[in-house]
Amino acid sequence: MSKTSAGRFFEDYRIGQVIDHAVPRTVGAGERALYHALYPARGALYSSDEFARACGLPASPVDDLIAFHIVFGKSVPDISLNAVANLGYAAGRFVRPAYPGDTLQSRSDIIGLKQNSNGKSGVVYVRTRGRNQRGDVVLEYVRWVMVRKRDRDAPAPETLVPDLPQVVAAQDLVVPDGLDFTGYDFTAAGESHRWGDYAVGERIDHVDGVTIEEAEHMLATRLWQNTAKVHFDATFRPDGKRLIYGGHIISLARALSFNGLANAQMIAAINGGAHANPCFAGDTVRAWSEVLDRADTPAPGVGALRLRLVATKGAAGVLRGDDGKYDPDVLLDLDYWVLVPR
Repeated sequence: MSKTSAGRFFEDYRIGQVIDHAVPRTVGAGERALYHALYPARGALYSSDEFARACGLPASPVDDLIAFHIVFGKSVPDISLNAVANLGYAAGRFVRPAYPGDTLQSRSDIIGLKQNSNGKSGVVYVRTRGRNQRGDVVLEYVRWVMVRKRDRDAPAPETLVPDLPQVVAAQDLVVPDGLDFTGYDFTAAGESHRWGDYAVGERIDHVDGVTIEEAEHMLATRLWQNTAKVHFDATFRPDGKRLIYGGHIISLARALSFNGLANAQMIAAINGGAHANPCFAGDTVRAWSEVLDRADTPAPGVGALRLRLVATKGAAGVLRGDDGKYDPDVLLDLDYWVLVPR
């Protein structure tokens, strides 16, 4: 009798199911160096202990998206091992920073299910929380993923599509304890633009592009212990291509946004997101942003910007066609809140 697991298929999920994910992972200082080798990330708060201390933190945390990728990766064997694609995100909040030495683990609740009309797959809605070794929530988010069925004739699970918020309300954003931007060093950060310099509706072309390499995305997928077959098994898709992990595109676009948003130091929330079109090795990714909203926070010198971050193979500013569908060059449409100096 086999001791191996083929992973869960769509008909294996039930509303209300709670899944504790293996394997807890302790974050090391080397995580940051490898992350910055994979992506052109240059945020000062995540590069310098001294800069972070001057901003009221005990030391430089690991990049927000390192914590996101680790928590996400833990969930893959139980949620998306047999995925066709990860479809989107909502209701994401970064509750407290993670530091080298912290141990992160993940738990997911199944909050929605809907079988597709073709009967071959269905969409699973899941709320995942990552906690540290003290049991404190580090981050939480909802995602929905299309998962294959093992048996097309298996009865569909109970259908429930959750009602998800369009945006995390500004008053629900969590500012890390002690964060204080009143003495912020704009020279060290790399740009002079403050919270008040950004206008709602403004669009920013981040100029630079990065060509996706097969080796880099495979290294990233292994780093986050992401076991989804579609990312690493070239025989899994009919075209013989390995689909780029969507989080790889998020990190790449976020790093590219430094040029124009160098002072967007911390991610506070992910309001929504869609992986609009697939990405493969050889594609050249560029990014542009749109300012959607601005908000105050109770922390000294700290404001919040709501941004749309778009990763594309095409021109800046292009999002949808006349038919309302995403332009075929658009890879990612991410709506998120960041903390910036006022």
